[in-house]
Formats: sequence, structure tokens, C-alpha cells
Amino acid sequence: MLYAIIAEDVADSLPLRAEARPDHLARIQTLKAEGRLVLAGPHPAIDSPDPGAAGFSGSLIVAEFASIEAALDWANEDPYLLAGVYAEVTVKPFKLVAP
Repeated sequence: MLYAIIAEDVADSLPLRAEARPDHLARIQTLKAEGRLVLAGPHPAIDSPDPGAAGFSGSLIVAEFASIEAALDWANEDPYLLAGVYAEVTVKPFKLVAP
């Protein structure tokens, strides 16, 4: 089943993101290589595709997991969470309707 992993950043998370980004992206690439990734990306803190110093306010990942427990386990091991980038992470079942 698909699950949405919705994360909210702490204030001024950009330096923490920069440090943990390679490990975070490596995990995303693993999901992609396994054919389990639907989409992933950050939420810019301002209305711009390149927010610069404003940074990001959170992230969204939609991917396939065997269960909500597996999705929660995966989310709880995310380098961004472990590095203190995320203040809160929510995992919800997701039903893809389009495309």
C-alpha cells in the first residue's frame, strides 16, 4: 500500500538539511531503485521553486510499504529526523487517484 510521509521542519532548518542531505537522498534513491517511490520533495518556505536562504518548511514522500508500521519505521530512521531537521513527522495511508 502507499503511504504519505509528511514532515514539518524546525525553524531555520537549512544548515541541518545541508548536513544530512546526502544520507537522506540516498534513502530516497533506494526507494526509487526498488520501484516503491511515487514522489518525494521538499516544501519551499516561500512561494518559489528556489527559496534560497528562506529554506524549506517540510517534506513530502509518497512510497509503497508493506504496512503502516513499516512506513513508520522507515520514517523514524530518516537522516533528517535524526539530525533534528524535522519537528514532526506524520505517516498516513495514501490512495493514488491521478495520474
